[in-house]
Amino acid sequence: MTARSSTEVRQWVSGATVPDDFRRALTDCWVAVTNAGGAAGFPFPPVSVREVRPAVDNLVAELHPDQCRLLTAQDARGLLGWLVLRRNPNPLIAHWASVHHVQSHPNYRGEGVGTSLMAMACQVAKEELGLEHLHLAVRGGMDLESFYARLGWQEVGRWPKALRLAPNDDRDEVLMHLQLS
Repeated sequence: MTARSSTEVRQWVSGATVPDDFRRALTDCWVAVTNAGGAAGFPFPPVSVREVRPAVDNLVAELHPDQCRLLTAQDARGLLGWLVLRRNPNPLIAHWASVHHVQSHPNYRGEGVGTSLMAMACQVAKEELGLEHLHLAVRGGMDLESFYARLGWQEVGRWPKALRLAPNDDRDEVLMHLQLS
């Protein structure tokens, strides 16, 4: 399934261009995703706007055309989801970037938001940043590997029981790779 045709997927490359009302929308989405059980940077729900807003502000402050881009999906209903594409300037690894915080708002799951965001991330990575590979890490036990595999990603490793969510609830961190061609 793909996102509705009226969905706008755009990128932000400078924190100065992200208005405060949009930061609030990012914060609200992150709170909703986390509190719905999403593995989006705050592993222990519930979280509140008070906890998440500083993380949004830090993320927006890191935006840079060559190193860190925010990709968002929205339509008339508001912000549907977002992700971060982050490249390390070190010349040894400057040919790849990592994808972080892939989120689709719980109210809009199953509408292709994540798929649209990932397609845009691949396009931006290849065509605008000249990258050859993308990497990401996901929390095991949530079937996220299947979602990414459908998009062409391959599991390349695991850190067994790397993430402790609660007593007796250790999860693997699953490392994934996509060759951009």
